[in-house]
Amino acid sequence: MKSSTLIITVLITAAICLAGCLSTLSKVGTGIAVATGTMSAGQAESVNKVAVAAEKTFQDITPEQEYYIGRSVAACILKQYKVYDNKNANNYLNVLGQSLSAFSDKPSTFGGYHFIIMDTDEINAFAAPGGLVLVSRGLLRCCRNEDALAGVLAHEVSHVQYAHGLKAISKSRFTSLGTVIGTEALKTFGPSQLAEVTKVFEGTINDITSTIVNSGYARKFETQADAGAVTIMTRVGCDPNGLKQMLQEMEHRLKPGGAGFSKTHPDPKVRIKDIESLIKGATVSAPLAARQARFDKAMAGI
Repeated sequence: MKSSTLIITVLITAAICLAGCLSTLSKVGTGIAVATGTMSAGQAESVNKVAVAAEKTFQDITPEQEYYIGRSVAACILKQYKVYDNKNANNYLNVLGQSLSAFSDKPSTFGGYHFIIMDTDEINAFAAPGGLVLVSRGLLRCCRNEDALAGVLAHEVSHVQYAHGLKAISKSRFTSLGTVIGTEALKTFGPSQLAEVTKVFEGTINDITSTIVNSGYARKFETQADAGAVTIMTRVGCDPNGLKQMLQEMEHRLKPGGAGFSKTHPDPKVRIKDIESLIKGATVSAPLAARQARFDKAMAGI
């Protein structure tokens, strides 16, 4: 292995353990390599650029960065699912969603919470980083009242408050590192090495979106989001049994092996079992007439 290749490999490995001081270590190491003649000044510059990129990979994602990451992910999702053109329904969804998010552990984000209805019969919903929540018409049909819909939205808000999206995409922050490695390696390494390295890092945002759309969050994240939803609903005064009712309706509508929730979420039966203890003691009450009326009016035609 060439000495410069070995140094890059060591630096990337070191990044995992020594993120904050990697660039300093890189300068020391490349300085020695140049002094001993095992590396040219140009190669040293390349390696140092890689080290800086690796160091940046481990910096905390700021609320502003989270916002733009979320917008990118949501934009990719909306290429597949069109926005439902129904002003009244979207306004209602946002009023309810904003009310729920205000009682979450993360009541505000850089760009604020936004709730969008996707024009698809598929039963699904997505929570992108930064507070962008997308819910399908198919999923809305699983909601018989405002409490059930509150359960859907509170679940998605919980994904945002627990930063599940960021945890799912954190590995993608190696993109900047991979890009620089690819660019800098071109100066010193052969085409095959370059191709192997850049292949690992290309198309990252698309991969992230595919994970959210096709695979879904890990079960532990879904369980945490359901628990968070119960807490939010209780705080805002909604009946947490609404989440259970929605899951029961979803169970009847989902097709085994189909698209949407059946592919990206745990079985509704499993989710219901997990929240039973959390909603125990909550009184199942009929929705107030005024609440049911506004729900029915907003969801008419969905």
